[in-house]
Amino acid sequence: MTDPMRVSMIVWNEFINDARVLKEAQTLQAAGYQVVVHALHTPGVTHEREVLDDGVQVVRVVRSPLWKLRKPKRQEAPNANTAAAVGNANRPMPTQTPLRQLLKLAARLATHVGLALRLVRSRPAVIHAHDVNVLPTAWLASKLARVPLVYDAHEISTDREGYRAFRGLVAGLEKRIMPGAAGTITTTDARAKFFARAYGIPRPLVLQNRPRLHRVPRSQRLCDELGLSETWPIVLYQGGLQPGRGLPRLVQAAAKIPNAYFVFIGGGRQAGELHALAARLGLSERVRFIPTVALSQLPSYTASADIGVQPIENTCLNHFTTDSNKLFEYVIAGLPVVASQLPEISRVVREHDLGVLFPPGDTVAMASAIKQMVESPELRAHHRAKAEQAAMTLNWEQQEQALVELYARILAQPEIGSALK
Repeated sequence: MTDPMRVSMIVWNEFINDARVLKEAQTLQAAGYQVVVHALHTPGVTHEREVLDDGVQVVRVVRSPLWKLRKPKRQEAPNANTAAAVGNANRPMPTQTPLRQLLKLAARLATHVGLALRLVRSRPAVIHAHDVNVLPTAWLASKLARVPLVYDAHEISTDREGYRAFRGLVAGLEKRIMPGAAGTITTTDARAKFFARAYGIPRPLVLQNRPRLHRVPRSQRLCDELGLSETWPIVLYQGGLQPGRGLPRLVQAAAKIPNAYFVFIGGGRQAGELHALAARLGLSERVRFIPTVALSQLPSYTASADIGVQPIENTCLNHFTTDSNKLFEYVIAGLPVVASQLPEISRVVREHDLGVLFPPGDTVAMASAIKQMVESPELRAHHRAKAEQAAMTLNWEQQEQALVELYARILAQPEIGSALK
């Protein structure tokens, strides 16, 4: 028998720094549901089971022993001055032989089977899939458990950096599964329109990647931790260091703006490249790097910067339709922003007068926009005041009721109610 108030979510990560999933789980938990998040377990890194402070349960599935054969990630260079670390990050990756690839696939399938079994055994009223890489597993589990499926498409994975080789498979899965889902969710209006047109479904519920409204006082945290000696403005980029996000251009732009510090917070595939580029341009003192920090600590880092930058490039439809979680994180922290002039980002920036826009992929224009903000304390103060006003509406609390209402509609359907009895 299913538990009529249990929601079983599934993610393809360790559920350590997944802010969106955590907020959704907290919202449903506060609304009276018992939320269980099914995630991946890495021995020595995560607990197999835990209960968070708000009551959300986390159940992690140990990956197949073969998971250790996966392609190693590039190591982050902890300090731009450490040549050995940069060299480490740029070493060639081991060759993926057919046998290794087959074992890797077998390991992934075994993990998905484990997740599906856990989902069914949790006896949920609803199964909630976060992104396409767990959609088939969640769909299978929902069929076996005979409960409704909610699909939360964080990205447009048919046209996304790193997913293009799988776009046909992704499109096939979404076209087959999304029309039968009891509820669909995505992150921007543009993405909602895309899914509705591509798969002939009602427009998904839009829940933007907004943080909770949590005011953090300004501090000198970045200055103190990085030992910044000058009183220059700090230009901050926080998020994944991944291709297509305009990050090499941002380092190049730093070379044109001498009286500012540039700080990157996060990790990813481009970490080594960015460290090396900063060193090659002689920017090691002004361009600094901080590895990924805990979600609970990130707001205090953000609030100690002066300008937030979102330089994402128009390399795919997924980027073109994003409004980006970091944009809202900057707003909540009261930072003026300099951002790529893409439709959803531009709409937010212009509507709330948050800062300066520049054409994506244009290094000169980016440098000019950042320089304009760096050199004008009055301009920064104006946009900071606008950001502080916008934070009162551009927060998670202002939209979370829509998620609760979606679940109420799903569980109120007669066929679903009778199946749960």
